[in-house]
Amino acid sequence: MYQYLLLQTVLVPIAAAAVCYLAAGRLGKHVGWIALFSLLFTTAALLVFGAGKVFGGGAIPTENYLWAGAGQASILTFGFLADNLSLPVVIVMNVVLAATAVYSMPYMEKRIQSLYGGAKSARFGLYYLNFLLVAAGLAGIALSTNLIELYLFLELVLIPTFVIISFFGYVQKERVGIIYIIWNQLGAFVFLAGVALAYSKTGSFMITDLSTLSGTSLAYWICGLILIGWLVKMGVFGLHMWLPITEAEAPTCFAPTMAVVSGVGAYVIARVLLFGMPSTFQGFSLPLMIWAVITMFYAGAVTVAQNDVKYIFAWSTMGQNAYSILALASFSVLGVAGGVFYFVSHILGKFVMFAAAGILLTQTGLRDTKKMGGLAGKMPLTAALFVMGALILSAVPPTSGFQAEWMMFAGVFAKGAAGASSYLAVAILGLIATLFTVAYTFWPIRKIFFGSLPSALNGVRDAPLTMTLPLLAVVVISVLIGIYPDLVSKFLINFANGLPIGGKFGG
Repeated sequence: MYQYLLLQTVLVPIAAAAVCYLAAGRLGKHVGWIALFSLLFTTAALLVFGAGKVFGGGAIPTENYLWAGAGQASILTFGFLADNLSLPVVIVMNVVLAATAVYSMPYMEKRIQSLYGGAKSARFGLYYLNFLLVAAGLAGIALSTNLIELYLFLELVLIPTFVIISFFGYVQKERVGIIYIIWNQLGAFVFLAGVALAYSKTGSFMITDLSTLSGTSLAYWICGLILIGWLVKMGVFGLHMWLPITEAEAPTCFAPTMAVVSGVGAYVIARVLLFGMPSTFQGFSLPLMIWAVITMFYAGAVTVAQNDVKYIFAWSTMGQNAYSILALASFSVLGVAGGVFYFVSHILGKFVMFAAAGILLTQTGLRDTKKMGGLAGKMPLTAALFVMGALILSAVPPTSGFQAEWMMFAGVFAKGAAGASSYLAVAILGLIATLFTVAYTFWPIRKIFFGSLPSALNGVRDAPLTMTLPLLAVVVISVLIGIYPDLVSKFLINFANGLPIGGKFGG
């Protein structure tokens, strides 16, 4: 099982995608179990192998495959690396996607019935084909060792996401799909421009070779292009117009995956810029922190004003991506580790919240919180899960959100204490902005689950276990990480300690 393990992490979901598409005519929604088992297989393999390697202090798993060459010389390889940064990230992403695979079966059954009527088994094949291609692309992004490979996996995520939005989304789904692909292709193009410029100077696509650019006249241009490309994809203020509508109008079962797709930029910034060209990235530290705080305040204020339960969590993605950016830009060990940790925790919490929103939609037919109320008595399990998701996103112990947020703000304030007063001011403003998260995660609970029950909702029942159990499993994982944060933080801190940045932690 361990031979070509990292390659399997990418190829097994691709193979399963083909099987799902071909088997959908006979199995219908149950092809989702094929998707689940493929993701559980790769997750289990990574966990077991990682326990004996990275987790056990052994050699870091690496694999290299020749892609293009001239004679005996390798021009370009597909390289995969599972180290203290990539391994925890790819495992947690796989866990979220596995939970989504199960949750999608009952959700897509109702969605396909609503859109296309009757028994449309082939549509399940189309959904899971594209869903698993996204899963493969995300794994490839996390494990890639060179920039052109990373770009290709980015494209592998982009096209299937566009297909899912366009075929299974909600209001003006084709228009929303086009908005998504234009903006994300723009971000990918800017990133590729930075990659091309780096290659022109180094003659290499390897991330490790970016360090040779330090001190050159092109270094800041390359770093800036790569950074802007990924900030587009993370939806920071001024580049955010596409993000809320595409997450809110995508099929709700796929919205958590879209939160992963936009948030993975935090990992890429850590891998490419902080690891590849840290001294250059440091020059962007204060402007990027200010930009992140502006995004946090703007997104928080707009989120609080929403009544559509899907738009609440779509807008919140923009603000919570900015948390990670703020921490990474602090250029401190705890900040960098906490920024990636926050991404990991955020996708756990966001899965729970989006999935709970999907349950409300399927069981009540409503998205407007003003038309809900008193549902705790009718949907007690959904209400409890909604509260747990709010606890994760609001960083309340003993969830993973608490551990991630204290770590990132410890790094941000360490930067503020050691640097100019402007850094400290930004750190304080960032902490104040977290109050918005508490407001927009807990205020909907009162409107949706308490108060008087509208007469039209008297017949509402809780969702089936195939919709609620995946949420419960993710909540348990978040609490487990919250109680034993070393499951994630130890490895991210080890990675950050190896960077030439301030605030070494733990010796």
